[in-house]
Amino acid sequence: MKITVFGGSSPQPGSPEYEQAYQLGKLLALAGHTAVTGGYIGTMEAVSRGAREAGGHVIGITCKEIERYRPISANAWVVEEIAFESLKDRLYALIDTCDAAIALPGGVGTLAEISLMWNLLIIEGQPAKPLIAIGAVWKTVMDTFISGQGGYIHEMDRGWLRYADNVEMSLEMLSGWKKKD
Repeated sequence: MKITVFGGSSPQPGSPEYEQAYQLGKLLALAGHTAVTGGYIGTMEAVSRGAREAGGHVIGITCKEIERYRPISANAWVVEEIAFESLKDRLYALIDTCDAAIALPGGVGTLAEISLMWNLLIIEGQPAKPLIAIGAVWKTVMDTFISGQGGYIHEMDRGWLRYADNVEMSLEMLSGWKKKD
């Protein structure tokens, strides 16, 4: 399957966050999956590197708006770059390209990616596919959001977003999912 990984651009090599993302990329490749990332630095680089070093294929989805904002190009471990002009097109491509998505810790961009995909799954704007958030922080954030919004978020809609304690658990959750052709 093609697995999109959402996550922040801040993690540096050697940090626990970078190593977690590297391990996820490695595990995805060893399981035979293609890693799809935003193609740049931080989590995206770590996942790409882990997947490539384990012999996997890496797709980096990039955009000119980000490259104008921060002079940067696709990381060295991206095998196949798909470039867009706008961030909006890039966001939709990250979601449309995948058979499942996993979210690592991140900032506003990662939250936007999770929220957009979650909403598309709710309204059936996307075929059903796993959306897994790794770490207690995402569960805390989403539980706070859901409880603070009362009845705006229906019980059945909550089920589209799943939580994993760690990268290994996220792979276990994917193992039961079969790609729909």
